[in-house]
Amino acid sequence: MDKFFSIVRGFGLKRGPQRWLAGVCGGIAAKLNVDVAYVRVGFLLFCLLPGPAIIFYILAWLILPDQQNRIALESFISQRSR
Repeated sequence: MDKFFSIVRGFGLKRGPQRWLAGVCGGIAAKLNVDVAYVRVGFLLFCLLPGPAIIFYILAWLILPDQQNRIALESFISQRSR
């Protein structure tokens, strides 16, 4: 599992400091070098389409590292294995 989290960290995509919920849109905006409002509007439009938009957001929140390079899923797994 450590290799998976190393690969995720290698993408250079982190949850952003400009956050409303979990910072996923802020992180995508920072990586793409666009205003976070555009990404948020795009996500809201994506939510209007039938599909798994909310599930995608939750998975991104669990897998993308935050600004301190911590991954929520990795922390959860390591706490459960103790």
